[in-house]
Amino acid sequence: MFDQPAPDLAASPAIPPDDEALLDAYSRAVIDVVDRVGPAVVRLDVKASGDRRHGGTGSGVIVAPDGLVLTNSHVVDGAARVNVSTVEGRSLVARVVGDDPDTDLALVRVDAPATLPAAPLGNSKLLRRGQLVIAIGNPLGFESTVTTGVVSALGRSLRARSGRLIDDVIQTDAALNPGNSGGPLVSSHGEVVGINTAVIMGAQGICFAVAANTASFVLGELVRHGRVRRAYIGVAAQQFALSRRRRHAANLAQESAVMIATVEPGSPAERAGLMSGDIILALDGIAVTGADDLIRMLAGDKIGRTVEIEALHNGDRRMLSLVPDERAHRG
Repeated sequence: MFDQPAPDLAASPAIPPDDEALLDAYSRAVIDVVDRVGPAVVRLDVKASGDRRHGGTGSGVIVAPDGLVLTNSHVVDGAARVNVSTVEGRSLVARVVGDDPDTDLALVRVDAPATLPAAPLGNSKLLRRGQLVIAIGNPLGFESTVTTGVVSALGRSLRARSGRLIDDVIQTDAALNPGNSGGPLVSSHGEVVGINTAVIMGAQGICFAVAANTASFVLGELVRHGRVRRAYIGVAAQQFALSRRRRHAANLAQESAVMIATVEPGSPAERAGLMSGDIILALDGIAVTGADDLIRMLAGDKIGRTVEIEALHNGDRRMLSLVPDERAHRG
């Protein structure tokens, strides 16, 4: 075996021309995206203040030339002001316009008048599994780091620190690390399709980004109101499995609903006549199969308008009308 002549490395087969062209095309696509979007990616340094125990560092992406920066809520974490560092080395002071822990998104605005490179938000509904995506950010303090991967899955749900489910989350295998949070996930067309938000520690190649369509909605709400408006009816509820006997007696098809544990005094639910022990089956004709369904349905468009609640009360189905209030903002 050891007497065999060493292989002639120079004679090793070359990369087929077609594969080489394909590889070059991939490289060119990534380089083009980085050249276009990279200047809009910034580093955010959050200073400790008030009752905050420590500061932090994360990423953000400029989405408007006048200095609007999208990032994660957990990056700014209630801070009033942050420092924004650009790829060009500029250091700019910025203030938090608003944050939404329920989607882990926040909006920061640079104080000084400036015209900055901005990246466009794309339509995340057009994404497909297997599509090339590029993550740009500042992981572990290494600025302007680029990683690539594919869209591993679409329509995932991820629980925010507030306890609410973030819907329509993108799963990717583009490598993310602490410090990537708030940076963009970009398509090969140079559009921001997601805001990187989380990794599963101990897992390999399982990372998540909040979809750009969610980010666009939150961006609009934060610009207009400084908060994301959501409806409130004043109940504490939990998922409840409907027994076969109960489903048969009430002529129900769904196997689960939500049972009200408590009703807050003076709330829309109390005014409508809902009581502890009632089981909410549907809201505006759409089945409610769990507490997350109910929370998801109570969006800002329900505030101040009459909605129909179908509920079981002592085994009898009944319809109730109520007008949700705006949920108090957790500042």
